[in-house]
Amino acid sequence: MRNDARYYLCAMHTESHDPLRGQLQRVLDWHGAHATFEDSVRSIPTELRGACAPGIPHSPWQLLEHLRLSQLDILDFCRNADYREQKWPDDYWPASAAPPDDDAWDASVAAFIADREELKRMAGDASIDLFARIPHGNGQTILRELLLVVDHNAYHVGQLVIVRRGLGIWPPA
Repeated sequence: MRNDARYYLCAMHTESHDPLRGQLQRVLDWHGAHATFEDSVRSIPTELRGACAPGIPHSPWQLLEHLRLSQLDILDFCRNADYREQKWPDDYWPASAAPPDDDAWDASVAAFIADREELKRMAGDASIDLFARIPHGNGQTILRELLLVVDHNAYHVGQLVIVRRGLGIWPPA
């Protein structure tokens, strides 16, 4: 559990006054019972970003890119009336186990965080009806999509931790 008073004061200052919206904003980058996204990607040596641990099918790069691509797809679905469904699994996983360069790794981390911030903004926006059906969907709501992001991200952040354990680089330096 994170007991950092600065975190809670900052979270209280930036989150919505609506309890549900505030909770959604917090869980999108939860600092509670498990490792954060930032913890899971911090200090991975360049030479291990494309490595797979024994018995684990994905590298840190593949998991990072899958997290980024999936979260971006859900964000796009939530806000784009012209959304086009992606092709599974090709559009959700990188073709290579390793990033093409350090810049690609850094850009993917930054894009994931920026998109997560946009989802948090949406969660706190009182003008968005969390329970209304998304017009171009087939029954989905913004609430459902936000919860999907939380669940999906927690699952794959956990996988990143397991990969790092298998590579001998957990906890982060």
